[in-house]
Amino acid sequence: MTELPKTDIIFGVFNETSSDEARVALTPDMVTRLNKSGVRCLVEHGAGLRADYPDEAYAAAGAEVGTKEDVLARSHAFGFVDRPDAALVQAMRPGLWVIGMLGSFTDEQYVEQLEKAGLVAVAMERLPRQLSSAQSMDEMTSQNSVMGYKSVLVAANAYGSFLPMMTTAAGTIRPAKVLVLGAGIAGLQAIGTAKRLGAVVTAYDVRPASKEEVESLGAKFLDLGLDFSAGQGEGGYARALTPEEQAAQQAAVDAKAAGFDIIITTAKVPGRKPPVLLTRAGVNGLHRGSVIVDCAASDLGGNVEGSTVGSTVTDNGVTLIGAPYLASEVATTASNLLARNVADVLVHFIRDNRLQVDAGDQIDQAMVVTAPGNEAKGE
Repeated sequence: MTELPKTDIIFGVFNETSSDEARVALTPDMVTRLNKSGVRCLVEHGAGLRADYPDEAYAAAGAEVGTKEDVLARSHAFGFVDRPDAALVQAMRPGLWVIGMLGSFTDEQYVEQLEKAGLVAVAMERLPRQLSSAQSMDEMTSQNSVMGYKSVLVAANAYGSFLPMMTTAAGTIRPAKVLVLGAGIAGLQAIGTAKRLGAVVTAYDVRPASKEEVESLGAKFLDLGLDFSAGQGEGGYARALTPEEQAAQQAAVDAKAAGFDIIITTAKVPGRKPPVLLTRAGVNGLHRGSVIVDCAASDLGGNVEGSTVGSTVTDNGVTLIGAPYLASEVATTASNLLARNVADVLVHFIRDNRLQVDAGDQIDQAMVVTAPGNEAKGE
């Protein structure tokens, strides 16, 4: 097998911006970092512009900026914010590498397309995040952290009063009462942000370990009077509840929700339908002017029954915001974190100056969903 010189590995990034997406999978500082690892970077024109990374910044860092056709024809590996569409998959040469959130847990047909195209597919959603060596590659954690922060700002903007207590000449305004459902990475960031803005924060999560985490941030833990002591799942995620457990949880949350002004839901299950935490009955029980931000809203559903992507106002005056694209609204920082995750995944697979899969490596075993070959070769 002929060994490739370091400078023969070219990492390509496309312009993925759209009405919902402003992030980019490579930033200029990561270009510099990858160059030190012997990787050259090729970026499509305008890829980072909406994240405030202009073409000139990439060029100054040592990347080459070109057309989509240039990136497609000359790259050996590609990094994505999301994943390549079917047309782009078909246009890729066999043996190329694709790194991104590929939806591999639920979209087997898509994975089959990647395999038929002869691509080496690395699914970021399958990262074994419990491994210390995987922490810097954890896109889900970095992007959920941004999402949790932004969710509170979105809620505050939609809410018709102050979040902190205010004492004025006209009287004292009480602080907003915020409930965060789901105390993972996004939920904890939402708790911290809401606390910093002066709200009175309560949170709930099915995982037993979450109570201590919630209270460490100065929030109260919502006692539903239920025992899901086996709520911790694999990889730090909450396990899926049984139908009976979920019904009991929904009824308890619905009953408690009426006492809050703002509810933020963050309980995503990677690649799967999110659990319904608040039913229509719970939404109808909220007072007029309440705000709900459902970070788990998607085509698969959301944490709130009836939520859809976008903003709606219910008949009883509750603003329900389905907001799956919040990380994109903080595009500069989100891209900076995402680019580090993707770059570290790429570098992980560089062995003996070429890209290859090690069948005995835990990260490789977990993340590589198609591997027709063990290296990416230049033309």
